[in-house]
Amino acid sequence: MIELSHVSKYFGEKKVIEDISLEIRKGEIFSFIGPSGTGKTTILRLINLLDTPTSGKILFEGEVPVGDKVRTALRRRMSMVFQKPLPLRGNVFSNVAKGLEFRHVPGEEIAARVPEALELVGLGGYEERKAMTLSGGELQRVAIARSIITRPEILLLDEPTANLDPISTERAENLIFEIHRKFGVTIILSTHDMVQGQRLADRMAVIIDRTLGQVGTPYEIFYKPQSLHVARMVGVDNVMDGVVKENLEGLATVDIKGLLIQAVSAFPPPTPVRLYLRPEEIWITSGSSRGSARNLVQGTIKEITPMGSMVRLRIDCGPVLTSLITRRSFEDLSISPGMEVYISFKASAIYVTKGEMEPSG
Repeated sequence: MIELSHVSKYFGEKKVIEDISLEIRKGEIFSFIGPSGTGKTTILRLINLLDTPTSGKILFEGEVPVGDKVRTALRRRMSMVFQKPLPLRGNVFSNVAKGLEFRHVPGEEIAARVPEALELVGLGGYEERKAMTLSGGELQRVAIARSIITRPEILLLDEPTANLDPISTERAENLIFEIHRKFGVTIILSTHDMVQGQRLADRMAVIIDRTLGQVGTPYEIFYKPQSLHVARMVGVDNVMDGVVKENLEGLATVDIKGLLIQAVSAFPPPTPVRLYLRPEEIWITSGSSRGSARNLVQGTIKEITPMGSMVRLRIDCGPVLTSLITRRSFEDLSISPGMEVYISFKASAIYVTKGEMEPSG
């Protein structure tokens, strides 16, 4: 439906995005994820035809929109909600009705559609409220109601929950799912919240250093990163380089500076490889039972970092590995710095790519 082909955008000498190529399919929820300031908002503005690329092109259903009439007609098929929606003067009804008024929709139809839109976003009965008096979460929902009331084919959301509290964030995310389910609209959003991107999107694009790092499903992005930069961004803390020593029917033994790790891989010896392992895939045990896991390694607790209901552990096993466990597990194991533990992880939990190391002789 939408194709970005080698799109770059500069403001003077300042590079905002560079050489972005990807496709967004009709009817999907597509998310751009990445840190603030990497160009995600600019990409949405380019798609919404608010800006034009410095180079490259954006195609809609295979064609580049040319001419004011064509671009205006296309923009009317889209709607965008900005990160910090500003209330218009007047009450909630007039705020939500504005897009319909611009389209010269009859008053009777506006009177019927505004309450429907407010009901959908959970603001039924707010028609006469002054928009200026609403909370941040309520303003966000008014902005979404104003966007969907025009029945767009494409809805763009720029950091839709960046300024909201956790309860309002959950409500907004549920609303996004409901809009998608009810209308089948193509939703394109940007977020710096990696978990949110994973939770909402059918597919996602990782934007790193103002260019494209990887496109794929949430599973592919979070469990099969294609580069070290992507891995670091999506929380794959354990990245190890090694050399395949043997491979028995797809079960490879990898030598990582003397530590032997088993991983599911087709690479034959002596291929240099890179292993990616998410921290939540590493289990901690005080004993030496490996359970169903192929890998069992002894190590020393080096660092402990509480993270709400979870605890992040750094364990020196030769390479220093990171594990993420629940606080209950942490307390049950009575873990403390300097403690000797065993860690275990499955061979299938490791994602293996070809590495850049030279095979050792």
